[in-house]
Amino acid sequence: MIDFQTRKRLISLVQQQVVPAIGCTEPICVALACARATERLQTLTGRDALVPSRIDVRLSANILKNAMGVGIPGTGMVGLPIAIALGALIGKSEYGLEVLRDCTPEAVERGRRYIDEGRIDIRLATAEDFERSHVTPDEKLFVDICVHDEDGHCERATIAHEHTHFTGCGQEASTSIQPAGENTPGNAEEMPELNMKLVYDFATTAPIEEIDFINEAGKLNMEAAKRSLEHNYGHCLGKAMHRPLGRGLLGDTIFSHVLMATSSACDARMAGAMIPVMSNSGSGNQGICATNPVMVFADENHNTHEERTRALMLSHLTAIYIKRHLGSLSALCGCVVASTGSSVGITYLMGGKYEQITAAIKNMIANLTGMICDGAKPSCALKLTSGVTTAMLSAMLAMQGECVTEVEGIIDRDVDRSIRNLATIGSKAMNETDLCVLNIMTNK
Repeated sequence: MIDFQTRKRLISLVQQQVVPAIGCTEPICVALACARATERLQTLTGRDALVPSRIDVRLSANILKNAMGVGIPGTGMVGLPIAIALGALIGKSEYGLEVLRDCTPEAVERGRRYIDEGRIDIRLATAEDFERSHVTPDEKLFVDICVHDEDGHCERATIAHEHTHFTGCGQEASTSIQPAGENTPGNAEEMPELNMKLVYDFATTAPIEEIDFINEAGKLNMEAAKRSLEHNYGHCLGKAMHRPLGRGLLGDTIFSHVLMATSSACDARMAGAMIPVMSNSGSGNQGICATNPVMVFADENHNTHEERTRALMLSHLTAIYIKRHLGSLSALCGCVVASTGSSVGITYLMGGKYEQITAAIKNMIANLTGMICDGAKPSCALKLTSGVTTAMLSAMLAMQGECVTEVEGIIDRDVDRSIRNLATIGSKAMNETDLCVLNIMTNK
């Protein structure tokens, strides 16, 4: 049994990383920074209704890449300008990644006019922008917003490292937006060093009442999958699987139901539906991918409430563990991380123990390593479906005693080294790929 203090810190970590979000988290974190900067300008000038006369936006390449082609919730529009305008006009930073939840048609129309007036300047961040914010220039998650009024006053807000982490800037200390009523984890030095055995032991032995909160992710993300079928979102991948042709090709099985629930929720989210999802490590798609496959499998496999709870915690904490090595944003598609979590959860629901779970992880890494992230967009539903397909196959093989061995590719005998190998490729070796992808996207 893991000691109380370690459990408390792990619970706090999960509560920080698994939070509700509306819309793709890259443009939403830009909107969040705009809201914070505008609030600071209002405080500085004593004018509650102040609207910035100009907004200067400086972004890292990965933020720019992930915000170019995705729908903004409640707007019917795609891309950064409307997210920025609404962040300044109606955003509330206290909402965190739900910063735009008060969006109305009237607000969208005001946002359109604001964009048409040419008040927003969006550029790739320079070395000077990073230096001014005391952020290293290799940071992949960087948002720097400066808002101005007509009298020459200006205020800024900077987010770096994580989607809700405001770095020290001006008179503002480093802070993170947290869901109301939840604890904030301590500094990284206070957190236990994660490894797969600790993740497994915590998820499978912690008192069930201490981790039952993770079921909120299941409720929210399965509701998103259900609501997505009410409209034609994105490429309608989930809806296509539900239709007679899809059922004829895929059958009416646990496997097809897992794919449907995952892709449907992603369809809606990437199209900009005003539907909240529970995110993981700053990504709604990762939250969906770590949740819905486990929920569907647990239901159709007739697992108990406790088994489902532990599987969900195992899935989410595995994804968090991998992301802590990989970084919040990278050239590697996040579905690789989250679907590895769901494979672990499904293996547990199949009756797997630690040996089978580590085998599932190795099987996943052997297959999906190298899947590129080419920005957030409706077709992400296809990538999530690829990841979840591999998750099911990896779990099935693991339960049959099949595991990719250390003589094959980047897999190591030790599961934690295998995870670090994956992270090294995604965070370092694929950097040139990342630049190439961004160059292609910005020159089409």
